[in-house]
Amino acid sequence: MKKIIITALAALFTTSACQAQIKNAKTATVKVSGNCEMCEKSIETAASKKKVSKADWNKDTKQATITYDSTKTSLDAVLKDIALAGYDNQSYAAPDAAYSALPDCCLYTRERPEDKAFATTTSTPDTKQIEDHQQAPAKKQSQLKDVFVGYFSLKDALVQSDAKTATVQAKALETALNKVAMDQLSHEEHEAWMKEMTSLKQYAGQLGKSKDLAQQRSYFMSLSSSMYALMKAATTEEPIYFQHCPMANGGKGADWLSREMEIKNPYYGAKMLSCGSIQETLK
Repeated sequence: MKKIIITALAALFTTSACQAQIKNAKTATVKVSGNCEMCEKSIETAASKKKVSKADWNKDTKQATITYDSTKTSLDAVLKDIALAGYDNQSYAAPDAAYSALPDCCLYTRERPEDKAFATTTSTPDTKQIEDHQQAPAKKQSQLKDVFVGYFSLKDALVQSDAKTATVQAKALETALNKVAMDQLSHEEHEAWMKEMTSLKQYAGQLGKSKDLAQQRSYFMSLSSSMYALMKAATTEEPIYFQHCPMANGGKGADWLSREMEIKNPYYGAKMLSCGSIQETLK
């Protein structure tokens, strides 16, 4: 009983401190699957954005207390980022590739194995949403969706300067790359895939084996170059921003892709988080 009270007080103190740092703060407690301390770190890292959102996950209760700036993000967006990191939650199921790439100790028992990646359970879809979901497997975009999701999760880990998570996400990306069915790609996607496939798999594989942050960022430069060519040929569901940092790579500059307009530099992280600019918007 004493331990429970201490834990509750610690969570209350953490939430209060977080709210003091995050403006327009809203807080929600939600269910997030996971097993251990490593899960706790991964979940909290995925949910955390400086002065925008933060999470405190309890491995005993499987509950995450999420605090976020309601003018800059939403609870739904934070839960999606947690799912992208491999963790099912009350709104989203993690992509299979992200879940499979988790360390053995983090492979929790999935309560909803029938769920597909990003299948929301918090609302009842209308008829059009049901039809779109049923048709989704036939869409050519689905062949590359997990690849793009894996890339963005890897980029986010490098923004956080988290080498361990970057290794995990690179392995998830490599898994997604190996699952691409070339015969289901569009003509433009197929041409880009054939040109970039070898490089994508090579750099994703090297990133997955590396534990050194500087080395990971070096591989990521080459990976991003090939990923740009693939994304440019693909039909994406949302705008993708091709961004550039002139100071990276010893002053030669380096590029990356992001779903967000806001610059979050994966080559420097917190040291120079906003260094860079948008060079092109892919639609």
